Amino acid sequence: MVDFNDTKTAFILKSDAQLRKAYWLFKLVANKSLVGLGKKASSLAIKLGLPIRTVVKQTVYDQFVGGESIEECEPIINKLQEYNVFALLDFAVEGKETDADFDATKDEIVQTIKYGAKRDGIPFAVFKVTGVAAFPLLEKYSAGKAFSELESRAWTRAKNRIEEICYTAHKFGMCIMIDAEESWIQKAIDEMALEMMQRFNKEQIVVVNTLQMYRVDRFSFLKESYQLAQDKQFKLGVKLVRGAYMEKERQRAEELNYADPIHANKDGSDKSYDEGIEFVLNHYEDTLLVAGSHNEESARKLAGKMEAKGIAHNHPNVWFSQLYGMSDNLSFNLAAGGYNVVKYLPFGPVNETLPYLIRRAEENTSAGGQSTRELGLIQQEIKRRGLD
Repeated sequence: MVDFNDTKTAFILKSDAQLRKAYWLFKLVANKSLVGLGKKASSLAIKLGLPIRTVVKQTVYDQFVGGESIEECEPIINKLQEYNVFALLDFAVEGKETDADFDATKDEIVQTIKYGAKRDGIPFAVFKVTGVAAFPLLEKYSAGKAFSELESRAWTRAKNRIEEICYTAHKFGMCIMIDAEESWIQKAIDEMALEMMQRFNKEQIVVVNTLQMYRVDRFSFLKESYQLAQDKQFKLGVKLVRGAYMEKERQRAEELNYADPIHANKDGSDKSYDEGIEFVLNHYEDTLLVAGSHNEESARKLAGKMEAKGIAHNHPNVWFSQLYGMSDNLSFNLAAGGYNVVKYLPFGPVNETLPYLIRRAEENTSAGGQSTRELGLIQQEIKRRGLD
């Protein structure tokens, strides 16, 4: 059985200096008020054009982001590969609104696919639909409202970008993951993901949709997606995660007076996630599963279920996934045990990846948050190396 407390394996890539730096960083992000202050200060600094680039790059950026370009990520990709951990390149620039920006983002995603296809160690690429399509457009479509003529043309352009991304992945033999987003735009994303799967997932799994299992409707949607794949004779690809927008989802549901789309408590989300994993594992021969979780118990359960069902550790249809800079005790110990592991490796200019970095910092401050566990493991490794 995999030992997730093996810190020697977990931090094998980190030098003593990097380990100490990670310790102080997680110590800082564990402080909610400091993170809140940092969020406001960084937003203000960008608006005022203040030179915060160096400070950000040498702290949170280095911990959670691979580099400003694909080329800058290469040393990290090579190091990960040395220890059988795969990389998933994620162009982490967000919040764009013009067609020119959407086209530029699409071009960058296409480049990550082509780059990944020509070298080992990068089986997947990923994109957010809001990176190539306007949020209000996705919201209007998801609400079932009619488009104006102008909006219809914008919608066609957005679909063309998504189609080009998926076609490129198909042409170059890569998998492309589509990230999940807010529930009030997810209907549009789901429909496009399933449409792309019907086109490109006939022979092999190219397009992978992401399901946030903290939503009360996602387990039934998973089963419906599988049934559609059977009926239309294509292969289903899914990444299962718990979810990333809980506070925003609850707040909007309350403000607009509709039923909260999220499970009432963590137990409900955990049960939904576990049921989703079990369902996909029961169909693993014709369905791709990427289990995106930093939860140790979830990783242990999945490894145990694979064992019980006689699924090979390195079966091409089952993957564990974590974010770069987090949960190395899961990633590296699973990889050492022969399991397929892929790290989300974001890249992009420092200023433009700030929304991504702020989310990572906030994620680590949450109650019972990631930083407590990360700190404990780092302290354990510092002690093991005799650095304390």
